[in-house]
Amino acid sequence: MPIRKKPQVQGEGDYEAARRYRRRQADYLVNNDVEKAAVRAAPRSRKEAEELAAAEAAGKKRARGEDRAVRRRSAPLAVPSIRGRGSRH
Repeated sequence: MPIRKKPQVQGEGDYEAARRYRRRQADYLVNNDVEKAAVRAAPRSRKEAEELAAAEAAGKKRARGEDRAVRRRSAPLAVPSIRGRGSRH
């Protein structure tokens, strides 16, 4: 009897792709200087910064709305509760 491969789940449920992404991301963080990469990726001139801002605005113009994750990143970090998730205090 031949061995059947499990069908690959594609889309948001592609678990193997998620594992590969997390593994590569962790490897990058361990093996590279992230702050130096951020400095290299920064705009080199005022003109380049304006072009990037214009491209971002053009992309947002077609978007449905602001991504909630973007707003969360800019919000101050909340102090985690020591009482647990369901606590009302």
